[in-house]
Amino acid sequence: MSGRAGSGLATAERAVSAAGIEAEADGRRLRRAQNREAVIDALIELFAAGRYEPSCAEIAARAGLSARSLFRYFDSVEDLYCAAADRQLLAMEPLLRLSNSPADHLADKIGAVAYSRVQAYERLAPAAGALRAGAARSELVAAKLDRARQAQQGQLSELFAPELAGRRAVVLPAIEVMCSYRTYDRLRREAGLSPEAVAATLVATLAALLNGDPDVS
Repeated sequence: MSGRAGSGLATAERAVSAAGIEAEADGRRLRRAQNREAVIDALIELFAAGRYEPSCAEIAARAGLSARSLFRYFDSVEDLYCAAADRQLLAMEPLLRLSNSPADHLADKIGAVAYSRVQAYERLAPAAGALRAGAARSELVAAKLDRARQAQQGQLSELFAPELAGRRAVVLPAIEVMCSYRTYDRLRREAGLSPEAVAATLVATLAALLNGDPDVS
């Protein structure tokens, strides 16, 4: 074999070897990502089953992993709860997105807000309740939920800007409370209302608040 041919073969072998190493690394990264998502899935499923504070062993078993391996994918339980919060808040975004503008008819704006909030909360209620409980133990989770609350308040502030003129300080906090998960949860669980009844309650209450005296301050 000539020197040039031998050099070419060696180069090809190195390329094949490098490709194999890269493929193996890609496989490890994929498995890691899949296992991480499986752990988040497991935690959210446990929330849905009413287990707001599951043990690490329960989470790992639900994910099909060993308890020891759980923290290969998360730095701490708080890190896992933050990942679950990110997942749920991301899932809520399209449900809360509205096509209405401040210039639209008030009844249309109110209906859009009421039904979008109920739809989002109804779908994500189990995890939302668990994450609220988790926020009491974790400043990071609490901060994520607070940023989401502020974004939702901003949506209300912008959409109802014409109706809030001259009375924002009084009315905006009231409509924010009415549109919050806490209010939804109380109406659904404590008052026993159906999702449709909750939406109707929100529509009636928002209409009363936003059709009030514009000179209130």
